[in-house]
Amino acid sequence: MEFLELAAGRYSVRAFSDRPIEPEKMEKILKAGQLAPTAVNFQPQKIYILKSDEAIEKIRTLTQFVYNAPVVLLFCADTSKVWKSPTEHGYDTGEMDVSIVCTHMMLEAWELGIGSVWVRGFDSRKVAKAFELPGHIKPVCLLPIGYPSAESKPYAPWHDTYRNIEEMVEEL
Repeated sequence: MEFLELAAGRYSVRAFSDRPIEPEKMEKILKAGQLAPTAVNFQPQKIYILKSDEAIEKIRTLTQFVYNAPVVLLFCADTSKVWKSPTEHGYDTGEMDVSIVCTHMMLEAWELGIGSVWVRGFDSRKVAKAFELPGHIKPVCLLPIGYPSAESKPYAPWHDTYRNIEEMVEEL
């Protein structure tokens, strides 16, 4: 599949089947995250695969936005590994790097026929506490993933509505 076709066809899946994700496909999805670019290649991502009944139930008590996905990826930034700007006090690329990693994995999953939905509807402090994450591990986003159910479709009628490129881009 060509990349633009892949990007145009992908949508946020909110209805998943019970079909398990094959280990070899999960390996490819994880590999896409490993290959994703990060600032200075510091690779500050820490990814937790939530798939046990206990882990899925726990994350469902913290957000309504994991739907019925059989697997939820919890993306975190390891603040001990993030690139910190020497010129802008307090700025680091942790959340940006982790978002890039998540996007690469989301697109690889779609290429493999596996749907997902990028989620930030949760309190990161509550998630960190519930999963007993170390203090230097900061939750950034969730990616519920799985095979779309037969009822799955783009959630919003504006799914394929885009601003004009001329509106978004300006040459200086």
